[in-house]
Amino acid sequence: MAEPGRPPGGGGAGGEGLGRSRGGFTSKIHLSADGRCRPLSLVVTPGQRADCTKFIAVLEKIRVPRSGPGRPRVKPDSLAADKAYSNGPVREYLRRRGIRHTIPEKTDSQGARLRKGSRGGRPPGFDQDRHKKRNTVERAINRLKQFRAVATRFDKRGYVFLGTASAASVAIWLRT
Repeated sequence: MAEPGRPPGGGGAGGEGLGRSRGGFTSKIHLSADGRCRPLSLVVTPGQRADCTKFIAVLEKIRVPRSGPGRPRVKPDSLAADKAYSNGPVREYLRRRGIRHTIPEKTDSQGARLRKGSRGGRPPGFDQDRHKKRNTVERAINRLKQFRAVATRFDKRGYVFLGTASAASVAIWLRT
């Protein structure tokens, strides 16, 4: 529930999508990208928010229109992510939706699994070649940050910054 006088859902600094992070008082853009480094969905959160907390929200926002008639695609064929997304709820969500994924296992969870012995289960599958394609997301973020308004985050309100990042995403899609 939002406090009186504060817009809901923005987090930190009165719903403005601002928060402390290593880079200072800023926002974080969570996104998914296709194989050609084009953003598919965006979510803006305060800077201190963990990546894995918005994983499901980012995937739920994917809508890729089909070239002919029919509903837009909402499920990727496969997914490559970094260790920040290596946790049980994320893996369970991907398993439930039938999305193939390549996410490296964190060292501490690997140690915990090994300490349990046979009760720890099998290690998650990991394909080194598919994981190398994870850099498409990093390149998509770099493309977004070529737009000065996205890189410097001049917008005070979180929803305005999301609109700015969305407009930059549209420009990226139109260029390719």
